[in-house]
This record gives sequence, structure tokens and C-alpha cells, in this order.
Amino acid sequence: MKELNFTPFPVLETERLVLRNLSHNDVDEVLAIRGNETTMQYIPRPVARTKEDALAVIDMITGFTARNERINWAITERGSDKLIGIIGYVNFKTESHRAEVGYVLHHDHLRKGITYEALQAVLDYGFNVLQLHSVEAIIRLDNIASAQLVEKAGFVREAHFRDYIFHNGRYWDEYVYTLFNPVHNQQKNT
Repeated sequence: MKELNFTPFPVLETERLVLRNLSHNDVDEVLAIRGNETTMQYIPRPVARTKEDALAVIDMITGFTARNERINWAITERGSDKLIGIIGYVNFKTESHRAEVGYVLHHDHLRKGITYEALQAVLDYGFNVLQLHSVEAIIRLDNIASAQLVEKAGFVREAHFRDYIFHNGRYWDEYVYTLFNPVHNQQKNT
């Protein structure tokens, strides 16, 4: 795995999307996403209630990136700079050449293949630029749409952790899904 260095910020592009750095200009969109109880039900983070909360989220995300600790991208559609979601590597296990991917999308854009398309770009960056060995997704047991998304992307469920996370006043089971770098798998099998 390469040393983490996100300067300059890597803008990723797909057929329909541009993944860019977050900024304070995204405050209304971040509030709309992080302030929506339904959207946040599977994400063990506080719900944003005010613009100040949303600015704090943006500052946290951009701070992690500036310190080369994590990287998240604003998901935007080509031709529009409006943030419709966030995706990125929310945890790096550098000693294992592994990262955890996370994502959230505005509810108006669900079921259009946007998260899948953004995920493909982020995985490509992780495997080919960062040279990750594997990427994991930790998904709450009842988050069926997210499980289906990562399975479609080739992830395999490897673990079931009981009462793994405490969120919204109770414990939740979570699955760990893993996708191995195809280049590393080819080298291992030769």
C-alpha cells in the first residue's frame, strides 16, 4: 500500500458522476442528508440538526483528508456541482493494506445506480492508486439495500458480529464484507 497523501485532492470521474472534495458550499446538502433520520438510520453518527452541525461534519471530513488519515468525496452529477452524497474510505488499516468504505446518498437519488457507480470509482482508486490489498464494508444486519450493493460489486460476506455497535439506544449486529484487490488475488494464485 502506498503512503497516504491526498494532496492534491484526487477528483474521480465516471460516466455520470464527478467525485470531488467537500467544501463549506455543500452545507445545505450535507444538512439535508445528515439531518434526515431515515437516511441516517444505519449510520452510527449523530444526526445534523443545524447548519453549524453540517459545517462541523464538513470540517471533520476535510480535516481527516488534510491530515491524510481518511478520504471522502462529495458525489455530484456531471454538469452540476450540487452534492448528492458522500463516499469514501472511512478507516485505513495501513499495516494490513486494508480500508473500510462508507457511503451515504440523498434519498431523492436512491435506486438509480449512483452509489454503485461511485463505489466502482472509489474501489479503482483504492486498488490501483493506493494499492490496497482489500476493502471492507461494515453493514448493519438489517441494511439490506447496502448489503445488496456491495454484493453486486463483488464483496463477500466474511463475518457476522453480534451486538457489534451501539446506536440509537440499542445494540446491532453487523456483517463485514470484503473485496480483495484482483491484482493481488492473481499474484497469490500463480
